[in-house]
Amino acid sequence: MVSATRMGWTYAVWCLILRAAFRTILACTIVYTTTLYGPQPLRRLVAYPAYSYLTTILIVSEATLGEALRGFWHALYACIQVLILSILSLRLIGPAHFSYFVSSLAVALCAFVVALPGATHLMSKRIAFGQIVIVYVGTAIHCAEADELVLMHPIQVSLSTMLGASASVGAMLFPNLFFYQKASLAAVLSPYLAYDEVRQMCQKYAENARKRFDLYLDAILSQDSSAALDFILQAKPLAEVGEKLLRSIEHKQEALLWERPTIRNILNRSRFSVREKLQEVEIPLRGIAIAATSCPSFPVAMIKKLQADALLDLKKRIHDKLEQLEHFAPFYTRKKKERSLDEAFWSLETISHEDLLAFFFIDCLKILQENTEAVEECKHECSGIESSSGSQNQSNCCAKWSCRLLCIIPSKTSLRFAVKCSLSLGLAVQLGFLFNKREAYWAGLTIAISFVRGRQATFTLANARAQSTAMGSIYGILCCFIFKKVEDLSFLPLLPWLVLTSFLRHSRMYGQAGGISAAVGALLILGRRHYGPPLDFAIARITEAVIGLICFITVEILTSPVRAATLAKLKLSLGLGSLQECIKDLVLFDNKIASVGPKLRQKQNKLKSHVNKLEKFIEEAQLEPNFWFIPFNGACYDKLLRSLSNTGNLSIIMSNIIESLSFVLQCSELDSEELRKPMKGIEKDLEIFKKKIGNSLQCLQELASNKSLAVLGKHDIESGTLSARENGSRVSDSDKEETECLVDSFLQNSNELSDKIATMTGLIEDHQKLRGQVTVCLGGLGFCISSLLGLGELKEMEKDFQELIKLEHPSSM
Repeated sequence: MVSATRMGWTYAVWCLILRAAFRTILACTIVYTTTLYGPQPLRRLVAYPAYSYLTTILIVSEATLGEALRGFWHALYACIQVLILSILSLRLIGPAHFSYFVSSLAVALCAFVVALPGATHLMSKRIAFGQIVIVYVGTAIHCAEADELVLMHPIQVSLSTMLGASASVGAMLFPNLFFYQKASLAAVLSPYLAYDEVRQMCQKYAENARKRFDLYLDAILSQDSSAALDFILQAKPLAEVGEKLLRSIEHKQEALLWERPTIRNILNRSRFSVREKLQEVEIPLRGIAIAATSCPSFPVAMIKKLQADALLDLKKRIHDKLEQLEHFAPFYTRKKKERSLDEAFWSLETISHEDLLAFFFIDCLKILQENTEAVEECKHECSGIESSSGSQNQSNCCAKWSCRLLCIIPSKTSLRFAVKCSLSLGLAVQLGFLFNKREAYWAGLTIAISFVRGRQATFTLANARAQSTAMGSIYGILCCFIFKKVEDLSFLPLLPWLVLTSFLRHSRMYGQAGGISAAVGALLILGRRHYGPPLDFAIARITEAVIGLICFITVEILTSPVRAATLAKLKLSLGLGSLQECIKDLVLFDNKIASVGPKLRQKQNKLKSHVNKLEKFIEEAQLEPNFWFIPFNGACYDKLLRSLSNTGNLSIIMSNIIESLSFVLQCSELDSEELRKPMKGIEKDLEIFKKKIGNSLQCLQELASNKSLAVLGKHDIESGTLSARENGSRVSDSDKEETECLVDSFLQNSNELSDKIATMTGLIEDHQKLRGQVTVCLGGLGFCISSLLGLGELKEMEKDFQELIKLEHPSSM
């Protein structure tokens, strides 16, 4: 089954890559035929086919119709910006006064103006940077044609850009005749829609979640360890595929709004993004996975006490709901959750140490059941929604406008980005002029599409671009010599090359940067004519590209001198701080639980953001050269990332359990003096737990922030104090005793509360149900406390920190 899962995922990826390659070929063919065989007036207007190809590759790569429409809008916005800036500057200064230095200065200033607004999309800025380079370098080269250049030159650049953008949209409108996985006629004849792709990915995710759920449940119900281990191993690749599907869904969901504006109403009604809604299925599934992998032996003792039919019935219900989700995802909303417990679990009355894991498993099952049963199909007729939400939209209008105004005001990050773009492009163009005046475009164009907000693996990306540019240029030269006598067929060798570059974009060695550069390198030679000898052009372009990349690397180092390894450590520290805040906000039996919930969810989202950025920085740090620095220990950071992610998942599940427990007790309206004593005891135990975890996380945060690396031996992570320990990797006996005492106290208070509920007057059936709900919640909460305080993820993080510091600071150990 593992090999079948991987083969299925590989087949799906191949279909996506080949489909993207087909669309790229189609878009480039439109540009090729228009610029070489179109009417003469049109060819005179689109005088820069090289930039048409570049725009096409930027937009069409792995795009859907929605993304192509978005790219078209960004290209149009870039054209308007550059037309205004270039025509004003050419009128004020005069084209004849544009020397090489003045042109380089104009490129730098205009790039700064374009890059400064924080609200402008990065795609629009990249396209505008390329246009700025062509306009001002062309003005410096052809300054004798002063009168014509003032208007025609920027217009030709803009029209060439829009040709590439239009070709991208045209390619997306072509029916799905090839490499489509569904055989329905409507799907095959429709354009390449993000709507269909997101729907397919959501359906695949629902199917993936259903299979994982079945495997984890089969593992828990297994009668021997070997069978359980086999089920867990089968679920592992499925979990990896599920995470990839969630990321792909998040990447594509913005394109939905460009294809079907009415979808905005559906997404607004649910108030959550598609990925966030699917996370409500993913988090309890991860909890079930933790329960399955934490079982010390099989069969699980308490599971044997339950009725097998009850678990199978619950499995069938969740299974059916996941199948429903598979049919109408991603366009569904969530009705109000009904917090209830299956009648088969009402008989659970006593919590013991041995049964904590089983209670946690049942809790995760209950959360998954609640989240899936709260799902209902979202109809496309949204008139009722619009009328009911009109007043709310009006009340939020001022807030939205204030946010937009804040986006226009440049931040420090935007200012730093603008300075980086300005210096890189200005310096690249100036040095490009010094080497080859007529081919100075390529020094600036090579890096115009390289800029990103924030950090990137500068050396790795520059290396990939340089190698790919050389490969594409050499391939183009070889094909030119082969098809020297039949120039009309010179475009044919581009077809297999564009397919190859689509695969290069998904490779770890070259990535998006290398794939785009390789495609453009061949297109500029095989897709154009009348640019001189191909060999001379290729040598000049490769040299100019290297000049631009050297300028790019130099300015990147000067403006962002901090290494990715340092940022990974900083992000790890921030993640630990966010986790500490999430655990600090866990509140039991609080009447203000409804107001605490949204704040806690914000902090949980912040924690997820830190975890995602930490993963990104770890990947970047593994790619950047070490130079004279200590080698980056990627394996150790991967372990820390996994532990932080698992601890974060446990904290989210804890918050769901606590919210459910508080809700159940509030709805029961039990306000007896006899219940207050055990409830206060449970609250006290939770406060002690939060304090111990908070202190431990505080110490780990100090280690991650380099505040006390040299005194690791003095850190007692468990107690959160600075006291000497003979062996930093072993939990002291006193710490174990404290943890056991805390868990014992929690279990004692929980069982006392359960017994008190059973003795309350009223309907016996209601008390049995309430007692079962409270017992299951408290048992799951007890597992989380025991897991986090015992030899769980925090202890794993402590060991990983010790290993990391041993390598980075051997003298401190």
